[in-house]
Amino acid sequence: MQALASQFLDYLSFERGLSPNTRAAYANDLRRFVAYLESRGLDSFNSVSRRHILDFLLRERDRGLSANSVSRLLVAVKMFFRYLEQESLLTRNIADSMESPRLWKVLPTVLSYRETERLLNAPLSSDPYGLRDRAVLELFYATGLRVSEIANLRLEDVHVGEGYVRCLGKGGKERVVPVGGTARGWVERYIREARGAFVRKADEDALFLTYRGRRFSRKGLWHMFKTYARKAGITKDISPHTLRHSFASHLLSNGAPLRVIQEMLGHADIATTQIYTHVDEGRLLAAHRQFHPRH
Repeated sequence: MQALASQFLDYLSFERGLSPNTRAAYANDLRRFVAYLESRGLDSFNSVSRRHILDFLLRERDRGLSANSVSRLLVAVKMFFRYLEQESLLTRNIADSMESPRLWKVLPTVLSYRETERLLNAPLSSDPYGLRDRAVLELFYATGLRVSEIANLRLEDVHVGEGYVRCLGKGGKERVVPVGGTARGWVERYIREARGAFVRKADEDALFLTYRGRRFSRKGLWHMFKTYARKAGITKDISPHTLRHSFASHLLSNGAPLRVIQEMLGHADIATTQIYTHVDEGRLLAAHRQFHPRH
């Protein structure tokens, strides 16, 4: 897929006469897009769906990209797919009819309470691997941290007794996020009973370690989620970010103020957090049934 992207960039330079700066911008956009598709296990553009494109754009927006930058990403993807279609390298151009305004109407995938329970219970906690993975999943759901934030947690960032973790978010901004009793118990048990099985260097300070004694990569955590989602019988296309979405949506449905959720998620703009008010349809329906006089 990277080879086809390079072929398209050459086309832009030699046949369309785009400037080096514009070419570089498209190259960066497509590099991120292809890397995202590969992280989802795709190896052909014919396997890409609209949902894949929308999830990629939403992820980039969640990372802090402006609306203009996200729109430019969509333009790059649409131009690239049009080129593949012209070259008879694409059986169907699913990107051609996509419009930017529709992007923000697409709601993030959220797990139900029952699905969340099944996912959290999927690891077998009778061995170090299962205990580690259960602690990872519980901490994701308890805090709503980003994948990179979980991967970069150090032992000194986790304050089990006090019930919170410290993490560095976007732009190196530090924030404190509470951790509930259930997740605290699993993390404490992992540190006490299992982490030692993964330590290869005495000075390693990462909280969660792979079997090689290294901190997790984003891709490694993504594969962990896919494995346990299959085991839990979850058919939705989920990623570690799904637990972040579920964390926020479940807090909101139980009455947490939006500003508090914004602070815990580390969103710079509350407009980003407000998407969860659209996800929480159940709370609105329940309120309507309870309070409307002619329901």
